[in-house]
Amino acid sequence: MSSTVEHRCDVLIIGSGAAGLSLALKLAEQFNVIVLSKSTLSEGSTRYAQGGIAAVFDEDDSIESHVLDTLEAGAGLCDEEAVRYTATQAKSCLQWLINFGVPFDQEKDAQGNNRFHLTREGGHSHRRILHAADATGQAVQTTLQEAVQQHPNIHLFERYNAIDLIKHESAKNQCLGAYVWNRKLEHVEVIRSRFTALATGGASKVYQYTSNPDVSSGDGIAMAWRAGCSIANMEFNQFHPTCLFHPEAKNFLISEALRGEGAFLCHADGTKFMHKFDHRGDLAPRDIVARAIDFEMKRLGADCMYLDISHKSTDFIVKHFPNIYSKCRTLGIDITRQPIPVVPAAHYTCGGVKTDFNAKTDIDNLYAIGEVAYTGLHGANRMASNSLLECVVFAHSAAQHIIDNADKAHFEQSIPAWDESQVGNSDEEVVIQHNWHELRLFMWDYVGIVRTTKRLERALRRIELLKLEIHDYYANFRVSNNLLELRNLVAVAELIVLCAMQRKESRGLHYTLDYPDSLENPQVTVIPGRQPNVKLADK
Repeated sequence: MSSTVEHRCDVLIIGSGAAGLSLALKLAEQFNVIVLSKSTLSEGSTRYAQGGIAAVFDEDDSIESHVLDTLEAGAGLCDEEAVRYTATQAKSCLQWLINFGVPFDQEKDAQGNNRFHLTREGGHSHRRILHAADATGQAVQTTLQEAVQQHPNIHLFERYNAIDLIKHESAKNQCLGAYVWNRKLEHVEVIRSRFTALATGGASKVYQYTSNPDVSSGDGIAMAWRAGCSIANMEFNQFHPTCLFHPEAKNFLISEALRGEGAFLCHADGTKFMHKFDHRGDLAPRDIVARAIDFEMKRLGADCMYLDISHKSTDFIVKHFPNIYSKCRTLGIDITRQPIPVVPAAHYTCGGVKTDFNAKTDIDNLYAIGEVAYTGLHGANRMASNSLLECVVFAHSAAQHIIDNADKAHFEQSIPAWDESQVGNSDEEVVIQHNWHELRLFMWDYVGIVRTTKRLERALRRIELLKLEIHDYYANFRVSNNLLELRNLVAVAELIVLCAMQRKESRGLHYTLDYPDSLENPQVTVIPGRQPNVKLADK
């Protein structure tokens, strides 16, 4: 058995986006914190979020309206208490970001005073989206990142993969930290912690076409499931309606805020079509818009649909959407004069690790925050600009719960070293690459925007075969980034399919041709933890 490097901290935060960094900053005055980042600190979904963050700042708006809009977008499956809690906490949490220096756009009111510019997106009945031009996520990420880099109690571990959470027999139902893989040195280390928080983002990399960065491989969801946490509502994967369709535009999102400012979807000849699918037209929620685009593409045999904002003035477009304008120009598309080619792509995981309002999971001292978690906020479909909001709101509640329970978590339990004495180096990485491509392709084809029972059964059969191959590979060879991500994505794919097969209806983001109607009393789909009593310290 090889010796294992061990680190100790009060709080281990796995993930370095808005959720993880917010939690770190809330705790750093009282705790020693380690933030684990799989790539560089900034390379997560937060950085790519364009639209903004929803909160009630306008006097004509109300928390009740925000709640009702979210419930409607969630297609009858939101937890109303969770929605109300989030909407109520929104303004104070946004004020916390403002105090840190996030540069939300401002404008002059009628009296010449500065106020925040509020935009509107699909599903919202009022203008309530605070934004920093069309790069809100980047502004939030940069601001929080600068703050954590300057704090002496926050230690940043970049290029580290979390492998598994650590639970030991003597610890009963407590999380003791995690085994992690140091990508720079290519060996496994232990991080022992009193509290652990998963802030790993979503799992949209399980699909061939996604708006997400490469790191979105469902790591936290898979690790939590293996550790014994319940997972909920994984059948609801949101496909963003409008990703830029261009061979050189990898993962580039066209913000919903364009439609909030008057852009409309159309065919190649300029014919509008959204009015045929929903009374809200181009401002319908994302699930409806994505299915409408998918339907029109298949009906016409078209490679894409189009989003047109060229009827607005050039000054308006360049001011409000400078990054989208600039990116499209580099690809030969002038959005002030021509429509933007768009297609749907996997975008957001509405389900995840089941938590309470303190972000606490089924396992003591283990929390899940942001896209990795299922809080009940999103239901069967996430409303635009509620995602970054959820990150900050539940980071604040988790921080308070950790502070209140600081004297209940200790370091006494022993942790076995990582044993890789029986494994060797892989001589066939092509196996991993092949399985990568196969998984993402059949998930796109069989478990995508429109599903059938037969397609789900086909996907599950292929998942079972991949699980056997990956288990064999994991047991015999040293870990690598691609192997760890593939192992987690196969687990996530299984969870998505199992949840989808349980839901005998169409609702929100889950649409099946075999059950096109919605049930009167829908239930949350819950998959119990896979190995609730297993000593995960054993390799």
